[in-house]
Amino acid sequence: MLTDDLIGALRCPLCAAPLHRADTSLRCPAGHTFDLSREGYVHLGTGRRLPEGDPPTMVAARTRTHTAALFHPLVQAVDHELMDVFGGVFPPWHRDQPAEGRPLVVDLGAGTGYYLAGVLEGWGEAGGLAFDVSKAALRRAAKAHPRVGAVLADTWGPLPLADGCADLVLNVFAPRNGTEMRRILADEGLLLVVTPTGDHLRELREALPLLEVDAAKERRLATALPQFEQRGARTVRWTVDLSREQALDLVGMGPSAHHVDLVEIARRLPDRITVTAGVDLSTWTGRPLPSRPAGRGNPR
Repeated sequence: MLTDDLIGALRCPLCAAPLHRADTSLRCPAGHTFDLSREGYVHLGTGRRLPEGDPPTMVAARTRTHTAALFHPLVQAVDHELMDVFGGVFPPWHRDQPAEGRPLVVDLGAGTGYYLAGVLEGWGEAGGLAFDVSKAALRRAAKAHPRVGAVLADTWGPLPLADGCADLVLNVFAPRNGTEMRRILADEGLLLVVTPTGDHLRELREALPLLEVDAAKERRLATALPQFEQRGARTVRWTVDLSREQALDLVGMGPSAHHVDLVEIARRLPDRITVTAGVDLSTWTGRPLPSRPAGRGNPR
């Protein structure tokens, strides 16, 4: 839920002023007001048309996949990566200096909040903000974990977040706005990016007319993040034995669902199929920015 400390990291999308709770809304000093939905998320829009978000059918397929724990190895891999980087203390600079509020994790393109909730389970003191443009996904993200707040906003534009507010930024199978990622990340913070490997869901892509993984994704990733330096990388693979229904959900939850006939896909799938899942995890630290006011993770 959107607790006061999470709201403290948000900014008005129209004037960039801080927001505060006012009954069932968030409001800035200039009077711009944003209603809190009954489903638990807040829409921080500017009035411009948002990109089309994932529809309820895709979100439902993703939820069933996550409920079946088919991507739990990725949740574990993210937790292990953070443990390796932070050495068991999140974030590391809190060893020497009390945090200004609890640590903040921002998940850009969070979908249902599945991976953000996994991080928060491993780091008991942190709070999280889930950003997405899909109302259907955010309804679930708002309930994914007690310490998650859900925000409807366009992650391609200026993010309604304070400079340097995030200790950790997650970007899992989602678009990347490098400039805004760096602005919201604390100077000693960490960006964690997850992208599919070339053989991700290989068996499905060999049998079905699905989208291919971009062969130039590593180059495009580096190009999208000029404000960052790569700290580390690891590849994680696992296999899953799927029923026809589970395989159909894997197709239906991803970008290929926009381009294929799922009825025809279901007809072509066998009763059971073993599928390879593969992901690349990369961690990044921000390059120095021009001086900005002291804040979370910045010199005081």
